[in-house]
Amino acid sequence: MVMDVQDAVETRRARRVISDRPLEKGEVQRLIHSMRLAPSCFNNQPWRAVVVDDPGSLEPLRACLSKGNAWATQAPCIIAVCSRAEDDCQLSDNRVYHQFGCGLAVGQMLLAATEMGLIAHPIAGYDPLAAKDALGVPADMTLITLVIVGHPGDDLSLLSEKQRADESVRPERRPVGEVFSHGRWGVPWNHVE
Repeated sequence: MVMDVQDAVETRRARRVISDRPLEKGEVQRLIHSMRLAPSCFNNQPWRAVVVDDPGSLEPLRACLSKGNAWATQAPCIIAVCSRAEDDCQLSDNRVYHQFGCGLAVGQMLLAATEMGLIAHPIAGYDPLAAKDALGVPADMTLITLVIVGHPGDDLSLLSEKQRADESVRPERRPVGEVFSHGRWGVPWNHVE
């Protein structure tokens, strides 16, 4: 499927109903390629990722998920995104810029997954120390997110009642003027489209 970028932006959702059908090698390669091409400060590419797609490695990682993320145990692939500050620009105001770079790479991968008809859902609900241990991630790295990846499924049994409701409706976004200012902080963006 070929999709316009704007279509991918409009279509992308944090869906949770994932099939356990394995991803094809070419699908995983496309996701990795999308992340590799993301912009970063001075092209430092601070992201490091562990692609977990074999049952022996998935099981210990699944054990680190929070109860609210039980739905993710179906996924045939989890991508653990890690980084550390010294792998990116060190800014005078101590911004944690490497995490911004990782966010760009993950965002780009989410759009590629959407274009491919896949679900790619980043989560924060896991035990980060246990997950790092399960994956052999060095102590000095920050495990920023786990991205749950798979084909859409139809088994709702692992979802809570609220999660089931969220599957059918895109969550509301805050009003534009509440999030975007125009020219100066606090001046709401109010351009009408």
